[in-house]
Amino acid sequence: MGVFDRLLGRRADGPTADGAGTTDAAGPRGPWRDADGSPTSPRGVALFVDGPNVFREEFDVDFADLRAAAGDEGDLVTARLYLDEHATPGLIQAAEANGFQVVTTSGDVDVKLAVDVATFAAERRAATIAVASRDTDFKPALEVANEYGLRTLAIAPGSHGRSDALRRSADEAVTLEE
Repeated sequence: MGVFDRLLGRRADGPTADGAGTTDAAGPRGPWRDADGSPTSPRGVALFVDGPNVFREEFDVDFADLRAAAGDEGDLVTARLYLDEHATPGLIQAAEANGFQVVTTSGDVDVKLAVDVATFAAERRAATIAVASRDTDFKPALEVANEYGLRTLAIAPGSHGRSDALRRSADEAVTLEE
């Protein structure tokens, strides 16, 4: 059992912690239900942006380009930008002005982003999980989303340094124009 399985409360031998079904090599199965017991189907796109890896001088990434790349897959249900404590106030203000929820962490941005992706997947809060990064560290997070039957999208900020492993683990991949 992997770290994401433990984080999500999945057990290798039977039902998940929340009773949503059982797990096997293919991931969870069984019906997903709303609080009232009716079946639910995830909708929209959740966009997660690895700020330190995307907003670098060599890429010249625009917030609108990120939203458009994810928005091509459906309506955005969330757009989150993950930053470390060294982020400039100007970047934070620009992100918020462009409709991004800014998540600032004093620890490792990668860990917080990956846990949030896995949580969104487990809770089926979106039909598509989009991760904007060039970091291979997010490959397991995309794989968890795939196990839950969600579509995945890897958005690279440019061709330089693009993670081929991240691109291959996603259902779709987009490289922003440089």
